[in-house]
Amino acid sequence: MCIEYEQIPVNLLKNEQVSEAYVSKNPSALVPLLVIDGYELSQSVAILEYLEETRPDVPLLPKDPAQRAHVRAIVGAICCDIQPLQNLRVLKTLPEEKRKEHARSIIARGLSVIEVMLEKTAGRFCVGDEVTFADCCLVPQLINAHRFGVDMAFFPQINAIEAKASTLEPFRRAHWTNQPDCPAELSNRTV
Repeated sequence: MCIEYEQIPVNLLKNEQVSEAYVSKNPSALVPLLVIDGYELSQSVAILEYLEETRPDVPLLPKDPAQRAHVRAIVGAICCDIQPLQNLRVLKTLPEEKRKEHARSIIARGLSVIEVMLEKTAGRFCVGDEVTFADCCLVPQLINAHRFGVDMAFFPQINAIEAKASTLEPFRRAHWTNQPDCPAELSNRTV
């Protein structure tokens, strides 16, 4: 199933997320924001849950309750323990010379936890052999792991999942270098 959408880029480096128009829809002044079915939804996990509940044709949560709990634990480790501590809003509060090391340290520590979790849950992907919320959260987090120079040699399970996900069209399309607002010199898009 494919959900039709119109993408409206919000450039965080230009502080577009704090514009009056955007904040009127998303008071947290963060991304993402999904406008769907007459609702304005923010927060990645809330959006994933909404799509799971309203578009169940391609489930991103396993049927088994224990497997679902494993997925949600990995999602929590990423979205609560890593991402908020190394996002742009936090990094801007630090002196510029400390930002990269701070982010690298937070991400590496978090990925170490996830790597151990994956020893018990991984198949082809984070939990079993199907893509779940966990993969949808892990793969984008790895963009910052690479950006901030995290030594990925310590994370063989994570590397394997990233490699498998990169072969899937939805992950390729979602990659930041394939977005319409990506600078041409960094883009993977063909014109």
